[in-house]
Amino acid sequence: MRVLQSFRTGQGTTNPYLVQLGAQLGPETEVLGFTWRRALGVPYDVFHVHWPESLLPGSSSALKRMLFRALLLRLWARRHRTAVVRTLHDVHSHRAGSRIDRALLARLDRRTALWIRLNPATPVPAGAVARTIAHGDYRHWFDGVGTGSSVPGRLLYSGLIRPNKGVPDLVQAFTALPVGPDGGPLSLRVVGTPISTDIGAEVLLAALADDRVSVSLGHLSDTELAAEIAQAELVILPYQDLYGSEAAVLALSLARPILVPANVATGGLRAEVGRGWVFTYTGALTARILDGALTECRAELAHRAERPDLSARAWPLIAAKHRAAYATALRLVKGPAGPPIHEPEPVDAGRRTYT
Repeated sequence: MRVLQSFRTGQGTTNPYLVQLGAQLGPETEVLGFTWRRALGVPYDVFHVHWPESLLPGSSSALKRMLFRALLLRLWARRHRTAVVRTLHDVHSHRAGSRIDRALLARLDRRTALWIRLNPATPVPAGAVARTIAHGDYRHWFDGVGTGSSVPGRLLYSGLIRPNKGVPDLVQAFTALPVGPDGGPLSLRVVGTPISTDIGAEVLLAALADDRVSVSLGHLSDTELAAEIAQAELVILPYQDLYGSEAAVLALSLARPILVPANVATGGLRAEVGRGWVFTYTGALTARILDGALTECRAELAHRAERPDLSARAWPLIAAKHRAAYATALRLVKGPAGPPIHEPEPVDAGRRTYT
C-alpha cells in the first residue's frame, strides 16, 4: 500500500507526531512525504490529510488554490482507486481562511472516506465512517534528550498560542496567587509560538503585571522544550476545547503531571494514564484552582507511579491501527460504503475536579 501524507518529510520543523507516524508505518506501508508533484502526478492508494488548511497558505495565493483544485480533480477522477483519510487533530481549524478556501476545504471533506479522531469525544461529520486512534507518545523521540528535575512551584504552559488556548487567562489567574500552597515561591513559564502578533502581544502585556511570569515566544528545539517541561512541577493547558492535545501527551511522555479543563476527553485520559498525573477543573481558571491543583499534585506524588501508563499510545500499536484504517478506507472507495461506525466514549474515572 502506498500512502501520501499531507506533510513534507526531511524538515527539522516537522511535527514529531507526523515524523514518528511516517517512520512507524513502514515497511508494510510505503510512505510518501507531500510535494505537489507527488500529489498530482504519482500513483498512491491513500491520501492521509492532517491540518488540510496548511495546503492553502496565504490569503492571496492563487497558485496554491489552483494546485488544490487540481488535487481535488485528481482525487475525484480516481475516486474508486484512491481513498482520502483525514485525522482530526483539532475541532477548529488553525486558520479561518477566506470564503473560497473554506469552500475548497469543504469539498475535500466531502471526498473523505474515513475520519480518524484522537479520542471518541471528538465530533465527526454526520454519517461519517470514523476510527479512534490515540495520539502516540513521545518517549522514544526524547530518549536521547536530557531533562533534569523539576523546580518547586514552577508552572508551565507550552504549545501553540492561539486565542482559544486561554493563555492570558492563565497569566491573570497566576498573578492573583501570591505564594504556593505551603507558602513557598511560585513561577510561571509560557513558551510557544503565537499564531499572530496580536495574541503574542496580549500574552506579553499580561505578563508585565507579575515579575514571576516569564515568556519565551517562538519555536524551541527539542532540547530546549524538554528542559522547559522537565523544570515544571505542573503543566497547565487551559483551553476548553482540548480533545487530542499534543502538549498534554508530550508532558506526560516526559513524566510531568498536567492540569486541564474537565471534559469527556480529559476524563478518559485521566483514567488511562493512572493516578496522580491528570488533574481537571471546571469553569474559568482561577487562582484558587491553581492552588488546589498544585496542592493535590504534591499530595499525589507519593502515590503515583514513576511514569504514567502510556502503553495504549505505543507507536507500533498506533501504526498498526493506521494501517487497518487505510485498508478500511480503500474497501469503502472500491465498494458500497458501509454504515457509520459509532464507538463508545471513555468513561470518566470520577477523580477530583477543582471548581
